[in-house]
Amino acid sequence: MVGEIGEMATHSDAGGGFDVTFFGVRGSTPCHGANIVRYGGNTSCVSLDIPGAPPILFDLGTGLRYFGHEFGHDRLFKGVCLLTHMHWDHIQGLPFFTPILRAGAELDVYAPKQIGGEGAQEVFERSIRPPLFPIPLADLPAEVRFHEILDDEFAIGDVEVMARVIPHAGTTLGFRVTWNGYSVAYLSDHQMPVDGTFVASTGAIDLCRGADLVIHDSQYTPAEFAERRTWGHCTLEFAVWIAAEAGARNLALFHHDPTHHDDVLDLLTNAATECGASLGVEVFPAREGMTVRLDD
Repeated sequence: MVGEIGEMATHSDAGGGFDVTFFGVRGSTPCHGANIVRYGGNTSCVSLDIPGAPPILFDLGTGLRYFGHEFGHDRLFKGVCLLTHMHWDHIQGLPFFTPILRAGAELDVYAPKQIGGEGAQEVFERSIRPPLFPIPLADLPAEVRFHEILDDEFAIGDVEVMARVIPHAGTTLGFRVTWNGYSVAYLSDHQMPVDGTFVASTGAIDLCRGADLVIHDSQYTPAEFAERRTWGHCTLEFAVWIAAEAGARNLALFHHDPTHHDDVLDLLTNAATECGASLGVEVFPAREGMTVRLDD
């Protein structure tokens, strides 16, 4: 089951599972305000705390800065990012990630191979340099390495990783991470069919199939999707459907639209939770600072 802890755990050494912590849960752009408190306003960044494994991150959005604060300065960072795609809201936290401002730190970024375009490293080097940023990526003290992948399966120590291309605007990956029999699937940005039907690619279903936790795009209401059919996202209802269709146990609603303030998200996610219950899936909204533990 997934048990909510509420704050970041220091290490998931209790039981046989691991911890998943949300540091950024918004889509498209960071946002803030008096009515954006309960869910948070930073963009995509999720950490996995797996015993014996290096820190593993899903995406490098503005929430990465806060993961850096939690990680602290008394440890040398040597970790991994599983990067879904190159949009700003998923990469703009990297130059503000203080652990890589220390010599000897290392970050391995597994990113989607850009079809017919620049490589992942070139994209980052072009965006983290003057005049867009005062310090070039190459001048940061840490070693940042890029690994280009598409439909791939690989291991990070004892951790198994599955990557699959999923529909979005530009080459985009979803990921599934499995350790000690526990699995989490991450599909932060997922284009549902433009005609509104509930059909998913084989790769997307494979990522979610039987997962203990699915973290899934849930940016739009049906009315919003009708106006933005080709913008690369899906409805909350589609997220609930794919989790149920794939036999997942739990669903975290993710990539909240920046125009949805707390009261709106309360209404939307409560309805999605009820829908999930009718389909046998436990549904909850992702919130910044929330840690869930995958265990029995």
